[in-house]
Amino acid sequence: MGFALDKIVLMPYGAVISGDLSGISPLQEIWVCLAGPLANALTALTFTALWWLFPETYPYTEAAAQVSLSLFLVNLLPAYPLDGGRILRVLLRPLGERRATAVCRAVSLLVSAAVLGYFVYTCCVRRPAPSALLFAALLACGSFGGGSYARLVFAPKDFSRGIEERRIALSAEKTAGEAARYLREDKYLVLVLFEKGEFLGELTEEELLKILQEQGYARRLSDCLSL
Repeated sequence: MGFALDKIVLMPYGAVISGDLSGISPLQEIWVCLAGPLANALTALTFTALWWLFPETYPYTEAAAQVSLSLFLVNLLPAYPLDGGRILRVLLRPLGERRATAVCRAVSLLVSAAVLGYFVYTCCVRRPAPSALLFAALLACGSFGGGSYARLVFAPKDFSRGIEERRIALSAEKTAGEAARYLREDKYLVLVLFEKGEFLGELTEEELLKILQEQGYARRLSDCLSL
């Protein structure tokens, strides 16, 4: 999708990707959230196909297939920090950030309570499942997290020691949100705008940040040049 990512950190419950996803559209955000669960589903299907072709591999890959299928299903639960919770927040965003946060937090806490109830159930009728207790705690803590991907810093840069200028040639049909992905903390951005190969003008970093603050991510760059 053209976003610059910094690193991937493997965690006990999956992987965490960090990077600047400023200006990501709702549809793109949903695809990012679905990428992990779909990869788990593909892995589970691959093992299933492998058993059909080579039945003798079943004893060695059964556990891996079960884990992949479990990750696929669990990550689609509508609770933070799971991908399903992020998708729910995107879908609720038209209600406003405050309402979306409240609904997502309530749903996450309900899912956490259900998992905690399952842990209590295992303590009463079978061997306790401590992983369920840890998972419930994770979901309860995650319900107070989340939010927008955007991490723009509107503080002025320090030019006392000089800073490298970053000039990006870009179509004027792009939006301010799409241009925001080129912002870097250690470089000064200048957008050189073109339309059908013809030079239209330039936008400085201060001008782009002002557009983002006052007019939002959906504003077209070509419209900004006429202001």
